Amino acid sequence: MTTVALETVLAKAGLNVRPTEFLALVEDAAKRLTPPSPNPAHYFSTDQRAALTDVGFDLSARRDDENDYRARTVAAHAVLAESALTVADAAVKLGVDDSRVRHRLKEHRLTGWKSQGGWRLPAWQFTADGVLPGLDTVLRAVPGDQPALVVAAFMSTPQSDLVINGRQATPRQWLLAGGDPEPVAALAGTLGTAI
Repeated sequence: MTTVALETVLAKAGLNVRPTEFLALVEDAAKRLTPPSPNPAHYFSTDQRAALTDVGFDLSARRDDENDYRARTVAAHAVLAESALTVADAAVKLGVDDSRVRHRLKEHRLTGWKSQGGWRLPAWQFTADGVLPGLDTVLRAVPGDQPALVVAAFMSTPQSDLVINGRQATPRQWLLAGGDPEPVAALAGTLGTAI
């Protein structure tokens, strides 16, 4: 019954993956994250802990009855990995040789990550007939230390500075609608910085 339910959820989400493969992705993503029950106080000095608790931060360890905060991140990692293209897939989509895709990755005109099976390229950067307009401008602005999941979340989150027909748009929607890539690049350049 659980497998059928998972198959239904995956199909509704448009993910073409067997439940067992998806669960393996989830397990892999979970292993890459922080320890299951980290004690946040452990990461700070006594003075830092005092300052943080003075301004209202709760540094207590997660209780057994609390939902694991990592679950959403693990699911997002699994979906990102499942929907990513291989170099060969991207080459076919773009109508170029595999080496051209690797060259674009090296030049930061495409983004991806290396896995055991080779490069994986997030699907959000592609359109039905090529690459997202203005992608190279945006990717040049993304700080080099930002992981693929952060960039994917940014590209799919509505931004107050990007408005289409009176509604906040995601950076991807903005670029697909023919919007200027410079405002997206300016926002992307702030990824990983405190605002």
